[in-house]
Amino acid sequence: MSRAEPPLPSPSSSPPQASPSAPAGPSGPPASPPAPDAQAATVRAAGRGGLAIAVAKVSFILFGFVQQLLLPWLLGVDGYGALSIVLADVSVVNNVVVATGIQGVSRAVASAPAGEVDVAFGRALRLHALLAVVVAAGFFLAAPFIAAFVKAPHVVMPLQVASGVVLLYGTYAPLVGGLNGKRRFVAQAGLDIGYGAIRLCAIAAGVVLFVRAGHSGVLGATAGFVTAAAIIVPIALLVAGVGRVGRVEQRAEAGSWMREHLSFLLPLAISQAFLNLLMQTDLNLFRRLVGEAAGSLGMSSQAADTLTGAYRGMQLFSFLPYQLLMSVSFILFPLLAQAKAGGDAEAVRRYTRTGVRIAMVLTGLLCAPIAGLGPHVLRMAFPVEIWSQGGEALRIHALGMGAFAILGILCAALTSLRQERWTAALTGAAAVCVAVGCLIAVPRAPFGPQMLMHSAAATGAALLVAALAAAVLLRLVAGDVVAKGVPLRVVAAIALTVALGTRLPWLGKLLVPVEAAGLGLVYLALLALFGELGRADLATLKQAFGRRRKA
Repeated sequence: MSRAEPPLPSPSSSPPQASPSAPAGPSGPPASPPAPDAQAATVRAAGRGGLAIAVAKVSFILFGFVQQLLLPWLLGVDGYGALSIVLADVSVVNNVVVATGIQGVSRAVASAPAGEVDVAFGRALRLHALLAVVVAAGFFLAAPFIAAFVKAPHVVMPLQVASGVVLLYGTYAPLVGGLNGKRRFVAQAGLDIGYGAIRLCAIAAGVVLFVRAGHSGVLGATAGFVTAAAIIVPIALLVAGVGRVGRVEQRAEAGSWMREHLSFLLPLAISQAFLNLLMQTDLNLFRRLVGEAAGSLGMSSQAADTLTGAYRGMQLFSFLPYQLLMSVSFILFPLLAQAKAGGDAEAVRRYTRTGVRIAMVLTGLLCAPIAGLGPHVLRMAFPVEIWSQGGEALRIHALGMGAFAILGILCAALTSLRQERWTAALTGAAAVCVAVGCLIAVPRAPFGPQMLMHSAAATGAALLVAALAAAVLLRLVAGDVVAKGVPLRVVAAIALTVALGTRLPWLGKLLVPVEAAGLGLVYLALLALFGELGRADLATLKQAFGRRRKA
């Protein structure tokens, strides 16, 4: 919920941890190579589906960017920091609910016989709605303990209100999973775009209304978040339907189906929980550590919230590569899962190599301009309390989140190859490493911007190690999945682009996007110079997105 910036996940997008539609096909003899026309049609369909999801991702991120631009001014930087903790913690649960809802229902629908698709959809939808009630109640009860851990008792009520989002997402995600399983990517993308606009308006309106009434703006923003989710659910019901109840003999098989379905969901949920804890470990520990530091210095919780707001502003841009790579996961890795189920080893290798290479190139394209222009990027979007404290730390954090984006796509490939347990172990170990690094590094810094620098460095180092471990594991599972020169060329292009970006002067807010675009072109030119990009890539794009020629 792809996700959307992580604290505000998109309910029609799951993190690229697993295949959104991995049909469970029976084992059989290796599939024969597809005919050229069939293969071209597959590439074209995947490309257009990916384009629809990518457009939705970009739109959702743009809505999120406008929202993040408004919130510090509406709430103040301290209120923005407090709200960030609320949204970060609810996203840990939401993203698990979304991932299991989309991927579980998509899998059930995609693997159902042609005449039983609606029955499979209805059965899965009812089960996931029930699970949503249980999880939402658990989050409501856990809110006081979460607030105590992060040393922010004033966010208990907003956390409890946010449990309503967990409940509604638990209904919405299975509906989107049904669309995904039916390959209705355009409808899925339409919901994503519509929800992004609704959420932006509802959260901003909630802040304004609550502040004018003399209440907490943080609580108003949370209430707006719940309202947006409540609006999109009935719209999704109209688009996706509710399936239908099976015949008596089908209902008799429901117990067996439920056990099999839950056995698929459990490792996925554990893996997603580790992944989303990893995404929010640094922010939560940062709030706890700065809260302790502020208390020891006799400062108020407002000072800790302000510093947390600066850290959250930095995160907003660092997570962009991760978000935009979701389209690769949604489209490419279902093909990988199908190839694995059909025993097509060559297709497995081809899809994996393609996905990993695309992920590396796109990650560099996004990370390099952000890292190079770190202070300028934050100054363009946020008040002085954020960019003056978080600008330099963004350079480090953006590169660390680039490693996280690669880790996400490698885990997506591993899960598609039915290595969910290894994926969970990798992300869990990475979360532990981030936690240990932050607990050691952050308290050593004086209260202020240096705490952001230390946290960014500790987080980035842990994520880099995790990404390297995932690459080694994927190589053991799927063979040589990336040419050795690819990461070297990408890293070299990133380093040179960032070095150039650090030399660019501040020319005003309107010219920051121009500078970023220029750095992006420099990065692509360097890859072309190094021989990483060429005519073959252009031909693939034309095949994927070009018009079908008439016979």
